[in-house]
Amino acid sequence: MERRGGFWIRLGARIVDGLLMGAVVYLLIILFTLDTQSAAVQAGESLLMNLYFVLVPVLWAGHTVGKWLLGIRIVRDDGSEVNLLTMVIREFLVGLLYGVTLGIGVIVSAFMIALREDKKSIHDLIAKTKVVYGRA
Repeated sequence: MERRGGFWIRLGARIVDGLLMGAVVYLLIILFTLDTQSAAVQAGESLLMNLYFVLVPVLWAGHTVGKWLLGIRIVRDDGSEVNLLTMVIREFLVGLLYGVTLGIGVIVSAFMIALREDKKSIHDLIAKTKVVYGRA
C-alpha cells in the first residue's frame, strides 16, 4: 500500500518552497532595484509563485523543490502524473475558493489532511490528486 503524505511533511515542503521562492523574489528585487510597495511588483511576485506551484509539478513529475527534498510528490488519484489542467484546478481555482471563504477553507483542509485516513484536503478532492511518498 502506498504511503500518503500527511500534514507535517506537506507543510514542511510548502515552507521550503516558500523560502526558495522568497529568495528568488528578493534576488530579483535587489537585482532590478524594484519598489516592493509597487502594485506591479506585488502582482509579479504573486504570478511567479502561482506559476511555480502550477508548472513545476507538471514538468517535474509531481515534485516541487520542497516536495522533492522531503521525498513526496503529487499524483492523480489513479497514480498517473499530474497535468497542467489538474494543477491549475489544484492550485489556482481552489486557491480562489480558499480566498472566497476568507481562509476558512485552508483551515478545514489542514484538519482534513491531519484527520482523514486518506490524507486528502479540499484541493486534493476537487482536483482528484493525492500526495504520496516517493520520487519519480
